[in-house]
Amino acid sequence: MENRFLLGFIALYLAFGQLRADEGMLVPLVLKAFESDMQARGMKLTAEQIYSVNQASLKDAILQFGGGCTAELVSKQGLLLTNHHCGYSQIQSHSSLENDYLKNGFWAKEKKDELTNPGLTAVRIVRIEDVTEMVLTNTSGKNDQSIINQNIANLVRKAVEGSHYEAEVKAFDYGNAYYLMVKEVFKDIRFVGTPPNSIGKFGGDTDNWVWPRHTGDFSVFRIYVGKDNKPAPYSVENVPYTPLQYLNISFKERKEGDFTMVYGFPGVTEQHVVSEYLKFIVERERPARIAMRDKSLEAIGKGMKSSELIRIQYSAKQASIANAWKKWIGQIEGLKNLDGIAVKQTYEAAYESKAATKPEWQKYSDALDSLNQWVKTNANKELRYAMGMEYFAVGPELFKLVKATKDLFQALSLAKTPEALSGAKDKLLSSGRMFFKNYNNAVDSAIFQALTQQYQLAESPYNERWKLVNVSELTRRIYANSIFSDSARFIQFVNSFSKKSYHKLLNDPGHQFYTSFYAIFFEEVAPEYRNYQQRISLLMQTYVEGKYVMFPNKKHWPDANSTLRITYGQLEGSSPVDGMAYTEHTTLDGIVAKNATGNADFEVLPRMLALAKARDYGVYGQNGELWVCFTGSNHTTGGNSGSPVLDENGNLMGLNFDRSWESTMSDFLFDPDRCRNIVVDIRYVLWVMDIYSGAKHLVDEMALIKE
Repeated sequence: MENRFLLGFIALYLAFGQLRADEGMLVPLVLKAFESDMQARGMKLTAEQIYSVNQASLKDAILQFGGGCTAELVSKQGLLLTNHHCGYSQIQSHSSLENDYLKNGFWAKEKKDELTNPGLTAVRIVRIEDVTEMVLTNTSGKNDQSIINQNIANLVRKAVEGSHYEAEVKAFDYGNAYYLMVKEVFKDIRFVGTPPNSIGKFGGDTDNWVWPRHTGDFSVFRIYVGKDNKPAPYSVENVPYTPLQYLNISFKERKEGDFTMVYGFPGVTEQHVVSEYLKFIVERERPARIAMRDKSLEAIGKGMKSSELIRIQYSAKQASIANAWKKWIGQIEGLKNLDGIAVKQTYEAAYESKAATKPEWQKYSDALDSLNQWVKTNANKELRYAMGMEYFAVGPELFKLVKATKDLFQALSLAKTPEALSGAKDKLLSSGRMFFKNYNNAVDSAIFQALTQQYQLAESPYNERWKLVNVSELTRRIYANSIFSDSARFIQFVNSFSKKSYHKLLNDPGHQFYTSFYAIFFEEVAPEYRNYQQRISLLMQTYVEGKYVMFPNKKHWPDANSTLRITYGQLEGSSPVDGMAYTEHTTLDGIVAKNATGNADFEVLPRMLALAKARDYGVYGQNGELWVCFTGSNHTTGGNSGSPVLDENGNLMGLNFDRSWESTMSDFLFDPDRCRNIVVDIRYVLWVMDIYSGAKHLVDEMALIKE
């Protein structure tokens, strides 16, 4: 029996096909219900060609990359494309002063030159199954968590029996529905190539989340497997993966209005949040987190400008911190421009009026009222948690080393044989070498001092211990003396470790501060936040159920939750504010024009300017132009980075990599007139590989479709 939420979701489009389909992230399992609408918009595929469990389909070419992005297979030799920023940590990890792949790029000339990436995975979805009925079997209701967990465990076990697959069951719509995801996890992913930062990060922070855009945001990897074509850990014996399906490359000329489809793993959307929560986000939570990241970025920026080594060490960290920071700034602006809080309040008034028409619907009105009141009186719990995560998880690097080595040091102190002692020391030294490769004492101490002061202001009203911290003295003491703030001290301490050393470790100022103050967060703040969120989740379950029950013909779709989804729309520009009109694509000429401004974010290497001046576009141009990026009306979010943007035939048009500044609010509210996803054109990607970089051997692996 199909669950009623799935049926309601399908019924909407059967009855109301005239509604815009730009908003929403479709579970591929329900795609058949959208087939006619998609075909009416220009698609020439069938639902079965896009998603099938009985035969190879487009889904088999789409992979979750590294847990937080999307990638796509583009050759029968396992070649994988994703965004430059998705592969950035791998690019950075392989870079050094001698081999600065960030600045100069990298292209493996042969497969033997492709570089390994321990811990990096790529995940293919084997099948998706609606298991709501089975998950809720024998339960007393949707919140009978012990039975639900047991049922989920049984489903997962049965799904993978006798196979090399993995599986998980995910809740949708706050536990109103459940889907089983059976997955094939590839574990040997090798780095094949990247353009230099001047292409892959062209525009830097200046252009991030902004249109017009000219960023060649791509990198290239390859999947390796055992000789049986199944996933295997890294081995020199592994061979390139032969995929069930890979994407052909669309060389058709583009035009505004062309059908576009994004296929990927969007991370998180929160479309159902109530007005008081949106108010909290706009007025308190986002501004507080932005202020924390302001401090980190200031310290990192000064360090990167002072030294080429620090630039390499902190490039990935800076990009990661800045990405969310700028997104949040745009999000606040967009929600204010749209008057998002008022939009929510208007919807809630209609929801309350509808609930009043039937006695059995009173519970939906009660849930909405309780949600708004709960957030209004308890949001400080979430604010404290958010600030703690910014401080302890995103802040000083020293915290990460303490956390990563705490258990290893304890194992070292308990080692009873020379072999155990040696093994524990080797693990600690290995962790230390990896950490200090990308660490600078002066930069981290500046981050520590600035963020500790900021966090102290936020946390001291709730905890007396924070009022006693002398931040300047604490910073000096830790960064001058702690073994966790200096590679030489760390290595010497590990090498000379004895039973007495463990007591010295406990008194280390860095270790002592982190363990003492993180304990406040872990034992007090985090549990309060979990309780707060549990209450919200229970109320949201009822509130969202009310949407499906009371408004069966309205447009509903489950929030993104890092599962495989499809959105479709068209290639188009936008007019986000009065008097402003954005065209749908940018060209190489725009790179030259931006470079001429002198902004450091628009620096390019001389070869780019020479090729642009010669208008040497090879076979990759269109009507005397080389398209670089284009925008579409597809609903995307984080996790869609690297997602393929497909044409009406399912051929690869480009790689999704961003949203416009006006679109970042779409995690909460989607506006079809403003919201646009940003795509790097695949023809520019191949031009960079072939003409710019001389890596035509990679282009030759792909199938180029011109019709």
